[in-house]
Amino acid sequence: MKGLPIFLVIIFFFGICLHSPIFSQKQPNVILVLTDDQGIGDLGAHGNPWLKTPNMDAFYEDAVRLTNFHVSPLCTPTRAAIMTGRYPINNGAWATFKGRDALSNTKTIADIFKKNGYATALFGKWHLGDNYPNRPTDSGFDIAIHHLSGGIGELSDYWGNDYFDDVYQVNNQPKQFKGYCTDIWFDEAMKFMDSTINQPFFVYLPLNAPHDPLFVDEKYARPYKNLEGTKILDANLYGMIANIDVNFGKLLKFLETKKLAKNTIVIFMSDNGTRFGYSRDRKLGFNKGFEGIKGSKLEGGHRVPFFIRWPEGKIKGGRDNNALTAHIDILPTLASLCGFSIDDTMSIDGVDFSSIVKKPSLQIPKRTVFLHNRQDWRPPNRAEDVCILQDEWRLLNQKELYDIAKDPKQEQNLANLYPDKVAELLSAHQVFMKGVKEIPEYI
Repeated sequence: MKGLPIFLVIIFFFGICLHSPIFSQKQPNVILVLTDDQGIGDLGAHGNPWLKTPNMDAFYEDAVRLTNFHVSPLCTPTRAAIMTGRYPINNGAWATFKGRDALSNTKTIADIFKKNGYATALFGKWHLGDNYPNRPTDSGFDIAIHHLSGGIGELSDYWGNDYFDDVYQVNNQPKQFKGYCTDIWFDEAMKFMDSTINQPFFVYLPLNAPHDPLFVDEKYARPYKNLEGTKILDANLYGMIANIDVNFGKLLKFLETKKLAKNTIVIFMSDNGTRFGYSRDRKLGFNKGFEGIKGSKLEGGHRVPFFIRWPEGKIKGGRDNNALTAHIDILPTLASLCGFSIDDTMSIDGVDFSSIVKKPSLQIPKRTVFLHNRQDWRPPNRAEDVCILQDEWRLLNQKELYDIAKDPKQEQNLANLYPDKVAELLSAHQVFMKGVKEIPEYI
């Protein structure tokens, strides 16, 4: 290269670098699939003896599974925590109605992805506000196809919607669709991904299934009808999950066909415990050995499936990790995996657990997690409003202490045997509450 002008030499070497692996590797795509009311036991891979979910099970076999992952016991608080990385008591959306089912004016995970060059889209159930400035399109999503309210057919949803051939919002404009709701969410998501060229995407797929009303095509429910009333509560619930499984399989095949699978982070999780998949009193259903369903502070109300896979990022291979993790951790973890920072003004409550899903030998620091729940406009600041988690300990109602590893059904209250642990957990919660914005006392 002797005699070449220096600027040509620079261009020559810059061109080589641009085509080297370190420069050609793009940021990963991200797909977050969030099911609605699918509990810890509503999955074949978790040992359910009746439910057939071959596609979810296959994904489970190749994913990293967080086996001690927790969410809020109800859908809106969980969705708000995912969007903001903040506890519901800090983001304002701690209930499913009474004005507390909408996010405060805050940045979201979609805003972060969008700021970093991602195409962002939502398909399914939002339930964080139907009006400006709380709609998905006001919260960082380029494209949003979703139903209104907390469920299809609820009062503020489009009149006449019943899961089949419904009218949904397409960037806030009503549009008639043909087909079953879950099929539409997945189909529209794949159309969006197929149209996104030379740009990474963040796709949020928060389903409304298997939330009630339990409507599904008879062909999906039929295989479970003979179990109804003797083994399971409702065949339609299992049919709805079977339909999700079929669509999840289509999504995974789409990623393979489009050569997107290796560099796409796929997460599969649920928003709270089961509602119709288990009944202790009637001795029906399966809850993976735990007690509690949707809305409960017992383990089955908030411990949910969480599977994550990213082949190019070495997050694969079918392994478990029992670290205490939660919905508030998803935002900082995905930001870390995708290589971008979070604005300090977002005041994230969650921790980045990317290290433990990439390297099984690593651990995250000991932590305490607070799950507040109060179906009211008043903030959840009473003793009975919180479940405190630390390692395998669970403290409920300030005076019920359980070792969940030894006592998954939470039958042995150990508070009198371990008063120091009770005091430690209560002290941690008191410190946490001091950091929450001022909350008035109510009778």
